[in-house]
Amino acid sequence: MLTIQQLHKSYTTPTGATDAIRDISFTLNEGEFLSIVGPSGAGKSTLLRAIIGLERATGGEVLYQGSPVRTPQADFSVVFQDYRRSLYGWLTLEGNITLPLRHRLRDRAKRHEIATTLLARVGLAGMGLRYPGQLSGGQQQRVAIARALACQPRLLVMDEPFASVDAQTRFELEDLILKLKQESGVTTILVTHDIDEATYMSDRVLVLSRAPAIVIDEVNVSLPHPRDQMTTRGLPEFARIRSRLLAKLLTTRTETRSIPIHSGVK
Repeated sequence: MLTIQQLHKSYTTPTGATDAIRDISFTLNEGEFLSIVGPSGAGKSTLLRAIIGLERATGGEVLYQGSPVRTPQADFSVVFQDYRRSLYGWLTLEGNITLPLRHRLRDRAKRHEIATTLLARVGLAGMGLRYPGQLSGGQQQRVAIARALACQPRLLVMDEPFASVDAQTRFELEDLILKLKQESGVTTILVTHDIDEATYMSDRVLVLSRAPAIVIDEVNVSLPHPRDQMTTRGLPEFARIRSRLLAKLLTTRTETRSIPIHSGVK
């Protein structure tokens, strides 16, 4: 479904150009759940923005079903980390969810039906007329997830979507995403700092090095479905995968890597 070929991104600085990611290549299959982990500042969000067309790469290519991705695609939806900035406080929950549908679906009754259905699916049934400021952080992120699913995307991209909520809410949102993915079959990419989360949710995990980031490991996750916070996390295979990811991250954090400075962006 998605092919990343030798993706490279540099940023111009007063002293030249700094590499953020370098020669990253991988593929994503239809219906797969892929997580990307790496140290802070590794370039995970930069990679994500380049993949979905929010930012142009310096080199390499992103192919969606064989066609280059130059700009954001109608088939892609994003859930951002900061739900407080991604939701519009002056719109009701229904207004937030249906916002991306206004130019696609003129039938207001149909938009209302979609919002009502999605609110029920994310556990907020009957709350369409409330405003984001009336909700808890976890509830607001549920609205952001519902909005991302409103357009029935083929690719759902999430950039550390649970980083700003408490541990219990995080577990609830993880299970919600897995449930919604099972129902819709949407292909998913998750960027996270949490290796337990990556292990629990994924079919496959990519581990990035320190910046300039490269892929240093690719781990297949063969944990059975459906997954359960208590049972799945207690499996020996869960511990084995988690230990492998942790070892890779600890190794890359202790490596001494120089960030090349160029005279110009290539």
